[in-house]
Amino acid sequence: MYHGIDLRMNQETAQNRKKVMFVVTKSNLGGAQRYVFDIATALPKDAFDVVALCGTAQDSESAGPLIDMLRHAGIRTIFIPDMVRDVRTFNDIRALSSIVRTIRAERPDIVHLNSSKAGGLGALAARLSGVQRIVFTSHGLAYDEPRFFLSRFAIFLATWMTFVLSHRVICISKDTARRAARLPFCARKVRLVYNGLHAPEMLERDKARAQLLSVFPDIPADLPWIGTISELVPNKGLPYALKACEILRRSGGRFVFLIVGSGELQQSLTALIAERGLTEHVRLLGYVAQASKLLKAFDIFTLTSRKEGLPYVLLEAGFASLPVAATNIPGINDIVKDGESGALCPSDDPELFAHALSELLEDEALRMRLGSSLKKRVETDFNVEKMLSGTLAVYRD
Repeated sequence: MYHGIDLRMNQETAQNRKKVMFVVTKSNLGGAQRYVFDIATALPKDAFDVVALCGTAQDSESAGPLIDMLRHAGIRTIFIPDMVRDVRTFNDIRALSSIVRTIRAERPDIVHLNSSKAGGLGALAARLSGVQRIVFTSHGLAYDEPRFFLSRFAIFLATWMTFVLSHRVICISKDTARRAARLPFCARKVRLVYNGLHAPEMLERDKARAQLLSVFPDIPADLPWIGTISELVPNKGLPYALKACEILRRSGGRFVFLIVGSGELQQSLTALIAERGLTEHVRLLGYVAQASKLLKAFDIFTLTSRKEGLPYVLLEAGFASLPVAATNIPGINDIVKDGESGALCPSDDPELFAHALSELLEDEALRMRLGSSLKKRVETDFNVEKMLSGTLAVYRD
């Protein structure tokens, strides 16, 4: 008899679970994908049934590592091969059709959209399918990127339509939330929920340095290491960082700047390093697997982005207790407080940025104070528990 009662209770629990469908454009390992993975795997299994729709990997027609990670964590995934980042009319039409069919077959209670392309197609597909709760997480406003005027206007319209079609819009920085709420018909939809992070596993300083030196033996071990982990793309502002390094070199600064990451600007940055006489001071290390584990190898961490959502890499730098020098832009200044937990500089003033780096290089006590303060901040305000709590509140809203 008791087994029968248990069975009925389990059946009722399964029937009462809400089905959440996550939709994300790319299945590589960027910020939006990490966000999807963290929330999808953190949702209580007794209350939610989770499925994820993912498009292709970056610059590929195949599925990326996000799908493997989700499947390994026990999350059902559905691959949409026609969902790609770039605008391709016929692919987009086929992707929309696939999403509509999938939503009607799965019948989710909540559709949670991430990234611009998945947001636009997913919001339209969910509306056409009668979904009662459509949530879109804006990982930064896409029309902020420097583009030709007409392109930016088209992206603005697409973003606004995504907001209008969604029932709730989660923004991950204060500035994004403020500006999104000013858009027509959007004020009551917008909620601010910061990204969160589990304390990452990291190697201690000596082991992290030894691992990097084993692969890159030409890194000067006797110099302070300034480092960044960044895609080599225009939004990351790396030419600005190199200009600051040139100023720092001319003033006699002793340092080596290590850039971990790959991307479309590889060749142009290599040429710029040579042009500015920085060959001995800058190393492009390329892609390094599990680079965040090696953060404690650095003495100073930099992020010179021109546009961000809420950068996970800064949260990781905080957990590593690193002093940070960064550009003073939305998303970054949500995490780092100038003079309190890091040094923030205008994104058009490499002279000031070089000065901030020089101060950090010369003052070990300042580095320790800023690094310790940043660690306390990210542990308190940017943890997964807070992110999940805020997201659940939006689901219930």
